[in-house]
Amino acid sequence: MSTTSPSRDIADLIARCALRDRAAFRLLYERTSAKLFGVTLRILKDRSEAEEAIQEVYVKIWQRADRYVAGNTSPISWLVAVARNHALDRLRARRPAADDIDVALEIPDSGPSPERAAVDSEERGRIDHCLGLLDPDRAEAVRGAYLDGYSYEELASRFAVPLNTMRTWLRRSLIKLKECLTT
Repeated sequence: MSTTSPSRDIADLIARCALRDRAAFRLLYERTSAKLFGVTLRILKDRSEAEEAIQEVYVKIWQRADRYVAGNTSPISWLVAVARNHALDRLRARRPAADDIDVALEIPDSGPSPERAAVDSEERGRIDHCLGLLDPDRAEAVRGAYLDGYSYEELASRFAVPLNTMRTWLRRSLIKLKECLTT
């Protein structure tokens, strides 16, 4: 039976692991794996994932044993921190990674450029002004035919006029719009 404290024994085992002592690593695993498994299971909440994680935790302990500094923290606290951090890393990895903001900058904007939007706005204003100079029913017929996609027949029925009258309205209205827009 050892006369040193369990904490001191674990610190010694970690120090021996830093020297690549496989027997010390085996003993360290036997003495601490139940506690570290509990830590990973509590965080991950999935037994099979915790079992996989604990193996990875001990690989990290083997690789980083030389980083443990006795006296700074208790050896079990250091081991728990390694297990906890690894489990949290796995938990974060489950979440879908947010796209990098730089990726968003590479997505082309399908809308018009600011210059094009300004020109379009100005032209839309001119068209609205010229439509406002037409008789209201003629302006509505033009909007129906050229913006809403109604056929001449549908518009003639809607306005209760003969089809040829609707064609005349639209032709004359377009001539007036052209004159207005070119002045």
